[in-house]
Amino acid sequence: MKISFHGQSCIKIITGDTTILVDPFISGNKKCDLIAEEQMPDYIVLSHGHDDHVGDTVQIAKNSGAEVICNADLAAFLAVEEGLEKISAMHIGGKRQFDFGQVKLTQAFHGSQTVRNGRVINLGFPTGIVFTIEGKNIYFAGDTGLFSDMKLIGELNPLDLAFLPIGDNFTMGPEDAAIAARFLQAKMVIPMHYNTFPLIEQDPAKFVASLDEGITGKVLEIGEGIEI
Repeated sequence: MKISFHGQSCIKIITGDTTILVDPFISGNKKCDLIAEEQMPDYIVLSHGHDDHVGDTVQIAKNSGAEVICNADLAAFLAVEEGLEKISAMHIGGKRQFDFGQVKLTQAFHGSQTVRNGRVINLGFPTGIVFTIEGKNIYFAGDTGLFSDMKLIGELNPLDLAFLPIGDNFTMGPEDAAIAARFLQAKMVIPMHYNTFPLIEQDPAKFVASLDEGITGKVLEIGEGIEI
């Protein structure tokens, strides 16, 4: 299985013949190396409804026929307002088996809305995501602040890899993310959600260096991937 980072919180997972895009904020994201029109994933998984995470979901799903996995409120919005038909609605605490593996949604402390025609539309609770694929557990925290139940996420799902936001202001900053890494006890931690715009500029190498002894951190450059 190969997992690659594409700026902000966009990651791509390739397992066997299946490609999964998570939070595909591509168009308008100067830190992303992907071209939306070229993406042909089998699945798109969304952590929440903010525009810098839903991103190009609608266009990519319509072009590729990808199935979208997300919280039930966001799923309803994408079906009714955007005309998407292949959607798997889930909610926090629930898990579901797909042909590539299992998806479980966890809590995240953040918001989830968009603005249409001058109206603010609430798109349900934000989530984190635990993927279980090829016997590996991958935690994608989404946009969140630090919370102590991250200890339970790590205990219930011994983690091979964790993606944590470090941008501060809208999510955890580096200091809180280092505590999150301690709570989760993942074999490897990768920072995300930083340097897309000035307000969330951070030094990811400094974050990795701040992790507790015994916790491995890795900075993925845009487009870089790892195999687990």
